[in-house]
Amino acid sequence: MRIHVIAVGRARGGPTAALFTDYAGRLPWPVALHEVEAKAAAPAGRSQREAVLLARHIPARATLVALDPRGRMLSSEALAERIGRWRDDGAADLAFLIGGADGLDETLRARADLMLSFGPMIWPHLLARVMLAEQLFRAHTILSGHPYHRE
Repeated sequence: MRIHVIAVGRARGGPTAALFTDYAGRLPWPVALHEVEAKAAAPAGRSQREAVLLARHIPARATLVALDPRGRMLSSEALAERIGRWRDDGAADLAFLIGGADGLDETLRARADLMLSFGPMIWPHLLARVMLAEQLFRAHTILSGHPYHRE
């Protein structure tokens, strides 16, 4: 199974990029980070333009997870169970979408197999990448019975 993190904005180095790379590097699955930017995008229609750019990186037949504050809040165990089920069902690609300042366009949210929320708070997009990578690593440790995760 391949993991794709498809996000608006560029990390350009720094501590959040380093943390993302660290957690992604711990995973047994290959992880690809696809960063997109809608250059000089006026606020009107920005999320639609970002949606087009994000969609270009979604692999055909990928299981799609949209990170959105309106999504479902899952425990780490529940997320691990979902990922394990997708893996066991033969999902070749698992794609996570992280929108820009205006969030994800409705066209992408409607395509998602799961809308996932990290809670009702709004998180910086670069930090959301780190939180996602850590939760993917935690899911791997739960699925493999590794003691990293403690209940």
